[in-house]
Amino acid sequence: MDEKNAGKLQIFAIEERESAAATCVVRCVGGIVRTGQRFDVGRDVIPAGESHGVVTLDWIDRYGRRVDFVDPPHNAKVLFSGEGAPFLKEGATVTASDV
Repeated sequence: MDEKNAGKLQIFAIEERESAAATCVVRCVGGIVRTGQRFDVGRDVIPAGESHGVVTLDWIDRYGRRVDFVDPPHNAKVLFSGEGAPFLKEGATVTASDV
C-alpha cells in the first residue's frame, strides 16, 4: 500500500477494551479508511523493530449509523479486533497496511 495515500486514524479515546478488541473514538487524518482494513499496531504505536500484532477494523459508526468508510477530517467510533488491540493507546495514529 502506498504509504502516502494509506488510511490513517488518530485515536482520540478508548471507550471499551477487551483482551482482543477495542472500541475507540477516532479522527481520520489521512486517506480513506474502510471496514475490513488491517492495521499493524507495531508500526505506529510500539518502538521500531518490535511488533505487537495486527488489528482489523470491524465497524465504523458515525452519529449512530454504521458506514463503510470514513475520510478526513471526520470523526467516528470504531471497533478494532485482533491481537494488537491491547496495545492501542490514546493519541496514537495507526496506518492501514497490507499485513
